[in-house]
Amino acid sequence: MGEAERQAQKQNLLFRWTDDKFVRARGYSELVWKPALVAAGVIPAAEKDARARKRFTTSRRECPHQFRHYYASVMLAGGVSIKELAEYLGHADPGFTLRVYVHLMPGSHDRARKAIDDRLSFLQA
Repeated sequence: MGEAERQAQKQNLLFRWTDDKFVRARGYSELVWKPALVAAGVIPAAEKDARARKRFTTSRRECPHQFRHYYASVMLAGGVSIKELAEYLGHADPGFTLRVYVHLMPGSHDRARKAIDDRLSFLQA
């Protein structure tokens, strides 16, 4: 698919605000996600900065982007191919997806053992 075709695609959004506008990750994080983490006692309450803006103290571990990584790990554990996963995540290059998630892929030794175990399982009966 060429760049012009990619730009022309219309996407149905899964998550929208009540005014039907799309949810921006940063807005969701600051308005919904981080206050929920505060309420659950996972992170401290926001402090005001010099301009009286709320600032939360978090690390990458508490950001909603982790849901994306969780989704990818579940898909790989379920046997979804890197090519399919790249498409689902919106990555143009499956090589990028492979580089990011290769550590989550089942090892070839595990697959080889499982394949032979499954084939010869009738011998154990």
